[in-house]
Amino acid sequence: MLARLLRLHPSTYKRLVRLSKEAERDGAYRVAKRLQAVVLNSEGQTSGELARILKAPRSKVSEWLQHYQTDGVDGLLEGYRSGRPSELTEKQQQQLGDILDSGPVAYGLDNGIWTSPMIAWVNEEEFGVQYHPGHVRKLLPAGDFRCSVHGAFWPAPMSRRRTAGAAGSIRTLKKSPSAALGADLH
Repeated sequence: MLARLLRLHPSTYKRLVRLSKEAERDGAYRVAKRLQAVVLNSEGQTSGELARILKAPRSKVSEWLQHYQTDGVDGLLEGYRSGRPSELTEKQQQQLGDILDSGPVAYGLDNGIWTSPMIAWVNEEEFGVQYHPGHVRKLLPAGDFRCSVHGAFWPAPMSRRRTAGAAGSIRTLKKSPSAALGADLH
């Protein structure tokens, strides 16, 4: 197996050293450690050597280096997750948004409030793509919805929405699977 050694431009090297020091100063020690791994690797340290120096599993060090190669500094940040790409096209996402705008009754369901299981069912019926009800909220356009403590979703003010739906319409999604599903879903 060949060792992965990154080659950094001198200005990139300096920037990563600076970012690592800033991260450590700000208390983001894990990010600082990841940045140090990239810097030290560019100096010729292998992932095995880095694992010993940084007191981290070699597999994690290799993962950090891979994240840096594919996503740059963003791949090393806390909370960064590339995640699985959506199985719906942009057009299908827009169509789903239009369906949600029209409401469950207009779609032919008995319940007046969208629930996660209902949206998962509609998604499978309309587009043939299955989503777990717990993950359905990830399909909703970012910034278009506000969430309450109780898991209900409603649209952000129209001025903040990226796509203009029917004026005054309200999209409500109740996160709880125990909510009424409507007779048509069974």
